[in-house]
Amino acid sequence: MKILIVDDSEFMRTILKDLLKNIAPEAEVLEASNGNEALEQYKTNKPDLMLLDLIMPEKDGMEVLKEIGTETGKKIVVVSSVGQEETIEEAKKLGADAYVVKPFEENALAQTVKELMGL
Repeated sequence: MKILIVDDSEFMRTILKDLLKNIAPEAEVLEASNGNEALEQYKTNKPDLMLLDLIMPEKDGMEVLKEIGTETGKKIVVVSSVGQEETIEEAKKLGADAYVVKPFEENALAQTVKELMGL
């Protein structure tokens, strides 16, 4: 299983990586710090799951969703500090399978990932 973490904060990527290692220790965890890197990693590695921030330099998370959100076989969890209902609805329309607002409860995010990945 491959999981791609997309967040411009190295600190947040580390938190998410640690959480994922507890849930799925066998998973290969990839990282990207902006939308362009995310698209490159996605095309190259075809991750099974992507944890995607919305507010990033170069291309934001919504732009990433517009490019790959409707592809079949992928799972995307938006993990963002933006919690407005219209933003959440827009992300889901563009293909996000779940939306978690930062700061998040680790158990809630872990449960979301487990459900999406069938763990």
